[in-house]
Amino acid sequence: MAGKIPDLNAEVRTGTGKGAARQARRAGNVPGIVYGGGIDPLAINIPFNALLKRLKAGRFLVTLFNLKVEGHDDVRVICRNVQRDVVRDLPTHLDLMRLKRTTKIALFIPVEFINEEECPGLKKGGVLTVVRGEVELVVTAGDIPEKLVVDLIDKDVGDVCHISEVDLPEGSKATIDRDFVIANISAPSALRSEGDDEDETEEGEATEGEATEEASEE
Repeated sequence: MAGKIPDLNAEVRTGTGKGAARQARRAGNVPGIVYGGGIDPLAINIPFNALLKRLKAGRFLVTLFNLKVEGHDDVRVICRNVQRDVVRDLPTHLDLMRLKRTTKIALFIPVEFINEEECPGLKKGGVLTVVRGEVELVVTAGDIPEKLVVDLIDKDVGDVCHISEVDLPEGSKATIDRDFVIANISAPSALRSEGDDEDETEEGEATEGEATEEASEE
């Protein structure tokens, strides 16, 4: 993961349970819990507006944060779950897990395709079919990649992009132990239709020819 680890500010939440959580929300906070690392869980509150801004920025669930809570040592955390209101889709609770930089963790990393404009198959009218828009990797917490890059510069119609063609971050690996498909470039629908028509025509001609031969024999 490039760049400085961003801070995530929170405060200790007094009390636990549904009552304390409702009180936190009324005060403009989102309740949460910090767990793991061989330390007792810590109940926290995060300002609602600050959290919502982080969520809207994207990649919240794959970003390593430096959690700052007054009275406690700073600790690196990653969010493992954000509960949302089923009607308004706003955050109501979050779970944070403590990590060391060397901790291994499984995360879904988004895939980005480059050189689409130069791709031979797409220039011919082929269609890029994305099988996996994100790939689950086991990565080191201190080196979480922002994305995986798939280069389409030499891909033609009918070609397939496998995970083996992607440069993975050092020390990381896919959770699926096989060379799975990420995307493929399929033929344009017009060409597929023409191919089907040709097949049907050939079958029709063959059937007609067989019928003529049978009639001649009779």
